[in-house]
Amino acid sequence: MIILGIETSCDETSIAVLKDGKEVLSNNISSQIDIHKEYGGVVPEIASRQHIKNIATILEESLEEAKITMDDVDYIAVTYAPGLIGALLVGISFAKGLAYGHDIPLIPVHHIKAHIYSNFIEKDIVLPCIALVVSGGHTNIVYIDENHNFTNLGGTLDDAVGESYDKVARVMGIGYPGGPIVDKLYYKGNKEALKIPEPKVDGYDFSFSGIKTSVINAVNKARMKGEDFKPEDLSASFQNKVVDILCKKTLKAAQDKKVKQIIIAGGVAANSLLRSELTRRGEELGIKVDYPSMSYCTDNAAMIAEAAYYKLKYSNKEVFADLTLNGKATLDIMKD
Repeated sequence: MIILGIETSCDETSIAVLKDGKEVLSNNISSQIDIHKEYGGVVPEIASRQHIKNIATILEESLEEAKITMDDVDYIAVTYAPGLIGALLVGISFAKGLAYGHDIPLIPVHHIKAHIYSNFIEKDIVLPCIALVVSGGHTNIVYIDENHNFTNLGGTLDDAVGESYDKVARVMGIGYPGGPIVDKLYYKGNKEALKIPEPKVDGYDFSFSGIKTSVINAVNKARMKGEDFKPEDLSASFQNKVVDILCKKTLKAAQDKKVKQIIIAGGVAANSLLRSELTRRGEELGIKVDYPSMSYCTDNAAMIAEAAYYKLKYSNKEVFADLTLNGKATLDIMKD
């Protein structure tokens, strides 16, 4: 089975070819990070234009690398939500054209589910399990049963964790994207330098707004007094608190649900402290922790094709889209 995956939900244009759910024949990504850096974040209109400019070339490169033609493709999978509407429509329109022109079934894929399925590309995941979704726009704890049914146990009540990293980095003036920079500075700073209160949030829900605000207030206070602040100390304090909360809530969910495996998904799955700390704490409780390779943490089309593979395999409903697929966005990660 050959699935062509297409991903354009934000600022990466990616097309991949997946064989039989495990063999990635190609996974080409055109990143726009350098373009958006000067704005301190993704500009939707610019992102959409770059997708239009790059997508045909990425398709050609991916087919060539996979040593196939469109005649060899059995299914086309495309991200339909959530994401930037204009960016999504570029990928959806392109996928619809390919599907119509080559008479290939089209499978709409939910972007966050695809992030979760990125773990399945290289590893054998034991279900049921708990998935910790950590990205620029989402922070959720998801329970996945033996039949690949997804149940959202909790999520952020305000800022997503990746969004918080970017905002903290922006106020400190250390660059964009904030996640990798803060993660690097963590190891150079004093995590006890700034006392950050623990958010009072019950259950499996999260709140990062107060944590972010603690750092912003510390920076503003120093600037008003004409004092210097150490980005490495603030980064260490911020990341230490965020990772501690993510670990505690995720491990509690795993224990409550009596599962023996946790997987991390989303761009923040690349965070080195989150990987190591959740793994260490999981080992103490007899819970295995897995996460994707760095190349599959950020947005990519291989995960889109992987999600489509499992959708074909386990869905009890019609999984194909007709050519009226409109890319409507939803924040409910359980809905397809």
